[in-house]
Amino acid sequence: MKHVKIPQDRIGVLIGEGGETMREIEERAEVRLDIDSEDGTVKVDTVGDPVTALKGPDIVKAIGRGFAPEDALALLEDDMMLFELIDIEAASRNKNDFRRQKGRLIGEGGRTRELMQELSGASVVIYGSTLGIIGGPEQVDAVREAAEMLLDGAPHGSVYSFLERKHNEMKHKGLEYHQFSG
Repeated sequence: MKHVKIPQDRIGVLIGEGGETMREIEERAEVRLDIDSEDGTVKVDTVGDPVTALKGPDIVKAIGRGFAPEDALALLEDDMMLFELIDIEAASRNKNDFRRQKGRLIGEGGRTRELMQELSGASVVIYGSTLGIIGGPEQVDAVREAAEMLLDGAPHGSVYSFLERKHNEMKHKGLEYHQFSG
């Protein structure tokens, strides 16, 4: 049994309309979810295949960190799918620096986040003080590296060039990536 804590405002998303999302997670990840809507604690119990159930807590955590349930459930599609969080606050010196760093990652009108997502093929969400990534190993690496470049103060133009280079490398290697259709 694993315990995962998620923000209050994401509990409704985790449960879904009439419990639909919760049931889908339980069925597909072969787990049982016990959600305490008072404090945001979710108990994840394995009820089926233990290997499949290992992804259960990550799915719950991903939804808690701002991912749409269908993006979080993508973790079950392939054994190589990864979920990673980058703590923006840890890379910041103070509150003003945190806001600036978060703004750099989002970009004007969300453009930088969208480009990270489109060019890497990974799902990218910025929620609270974290940047979340769901994708294959190469996709996650590309987004992580781009985010670290931005947090270290690299100009957006060089980060976009880096992402385009990675995108072309992945395409050249014949790696499949899902084009975000949101």
